[in-house]
Amino acid sequence: MTFAFYDTKPYDRESFEKISEKYGITFKFFADKLNINTAEFSRGCDGVCIFVNDTADKAVIDKLYELGVKAIALRCAGYNNVDVHHAFGKIHVFHVPAYSPHAVAEHAAALLLTSIRRIHKAYIRTRDFNFSLEGLTGFDLFGKTVGVIGTGRIGKAFINICKGFGMNILAYDKFPDAGLDVKYTELNFLIENSDIISLHCPLNNETHHLINSDAINSMKKGVVIINTSRGALIDANALLEGIKSRKIGAACLDVYEEEADIFFENFSGHIIDDDTIARLISMPNVIVTSHQAFLTNEALDNIAETTAENICEFFKNGYSKNELCYRCGKTADCGSGGRPQKCF
Repeated sequence: MTFAFYDTKPYDRESFEKISEKYGITFKFFADKLNINTAEFSRGCDGVCIFVNDTADKAVIDKLYELGVKAIALRCAGYNNVDVHHAFGKIHVFHVPAYSPHAVAEHAAALLLTSIRRIHKAYIRTRDFNFSLEGLTGFDLFGKTVGVIGTGRIGKAFINICKGFGMNILAYDKFPDAGLDVKYTELNFLIENSDIISLHCPLNNETHHLINSDAINSMKKGVVIINTSRGALIDANALLEGIKSRKIGAACLDVYEEEADIFFENFSGHIIDDDTIARLISMPNVIVTSHQAFLTNEALDNIAETTAENICEFFKNGYSKNELCYRCGKTADCGSGGRPQKCF
């Protein structure tokens, strides 16, 4: 089996080269992202392996199908960059639903603590031997109310961390988990009553710009917003206006809605054309990390192993347990006995 591996970074190559021989998969590594211009790189390959900022829209899927590509292996959980409905009957798509929920949840907590305790500012000061505490006053997490939007694996891990801090927790999910010891509320109630809001939901038509100007206007003054999920959950311009109006006390962002051509690359010494991200980064109460939340040794190993297992299971049995159902756009059996390929 040969797979064209797009948007390769050194840490990707290291983890996937380790499992290549074990699973009998040849990965052809490309630094370029998948798009209509680079789809040709997959000629002669059985499939493509892609990440969050690769593009697999209708045009790309048709091109891959024309080239004989049989599978798209996402090495991530989210799949908003793949038109799974257009892939129906053409190319199978599978993802990595859980590589390390703790990695992302812990990063969200790290961003929160760094922001409210001004750790990043203190680090910069002491590097210059400035040991003044002026302007570094934070606030306790104990007793504060955190609203968690999305209670899947990552959301649950973040909730457990928040419980450890003694926080009051409100939760919203379209599909509440009855076994989770947490208070579920309507989304509007959560937004209006949370001191801290953390996003852990997928990006789809319903959640696009979930945090917009109307939502921000109804929030508590000084609210802290954390996003380690997908950038387009937040309207970046509305967020910027909320910060400028002092409505938002702090923003902790590991993702950004226009990150595709910015994140994972080194632009130091260059002028960024995106005025919105440049202005967000310039704000003293904004912390931006470049889609770093997943990046732990454990997560990288799990991503490589699960991706390889998905590929092997598909080519052996004609389906993968982590295959995305083309009929509904979600991982589900759709009445097909747990074998999504039977949907078509």
